[in-house]
Amino acid sequence: MSMPSLPLTIKSDPDSGPAERKARYSANKLVKRLRRQVGQAVTEYGMIEEGDRIMVCLSGGKDSYAMLDLLLGLRQSAPVTFDLVAVNLDQKQPGFPEHVLPDYLESLGVEWHVIEKDTYSIVKRVLPEGKTTCGLCSRLRRGTLYEFARRHGMTKIALGHHLDDIVETFFLNLFHGATLKAMPPKLKSDSGEHIVIRPLAYCREQDLARLAEIRAYPIIPCDLCGSQPNLQRLKVKRMLEAWEREQPGRTINVFRALSNISPSQLCDRALFDFAGMQHFSGKG
Repeated sequence: MSMPSLPLTIKSDPDSGPAERKARYSANKLVKRLRRQVGQAVTEYGMIEEGDRIMVCLSGGKDSYAMLDLLLGLRQSAPVTFDLVAVNLDQKQPGFPEHVLPDYLESLGVEWHVIEKDTYSIVKRVLPEGKTTCGLCSRLRRGTLYEFARRHGMTKIALGHHLDDIVETFFLNLFHGATLKAMPPKLKSDSGEHIVIRPLAYCREQDLARLAEIRAYPIIPCDLCGSQPNLQRLKVKRMLEAWEREQPGRTINVFRALSNISPSQLCDRALFDFAGMQHFSGKG
């Protein structure tokens, strides 16, 4: 079955007015930019190889929908052949609309699976009311998805983190973990068994939000992690938004800095023997 994908252009109605034509022109520019950014990230980090079976993790949020959409489009023009398998983890949140993702994925004709595991009850039972749930929830999700990937022969696991997520994670680790680390566009799991890729690494969140509006994805809100009002990530997001208003381009510059590191200009004694560094006179 052929796979529908994001159109390269949105066709214009000859009877449309100037405002509608301008909106279509803007939408077409957005689509092309996002496709170019995904293709660039995939190429520069060697994310996809011939014969890959890629597990595309869908949460029901705008970013994961966009990732699947853009990867389906990329597959049509890629110089290598690869399979995409959409996978959702149903965490048994109360009121979760179980039909939404299956109906959407059936309409695409893409292979899909829903994993049912009640991690919601585990998180609610283990963590006291008011405690941040993201850490435990993320670990439970990751373990379940990794096990599914192993059992079903997935060669890559695609996550929908974008450029803003990467920069926000950098500042979270800096402020709250006292470490210089973020989210790499491609990584090997701690066990060495899985390769995780982030095809949206060069994409901005605001562009993905606009794409979600254009494509009218059936968004499913998160009632566990996404509904917490005092997350440190939200505070970092607001800080970055304020910086952008003051000086546009700061977030991009931080991301570029993460790709342009000079380790010897930092202070990690495990990387460099600063204490043993000596002057060499050149004599004798």
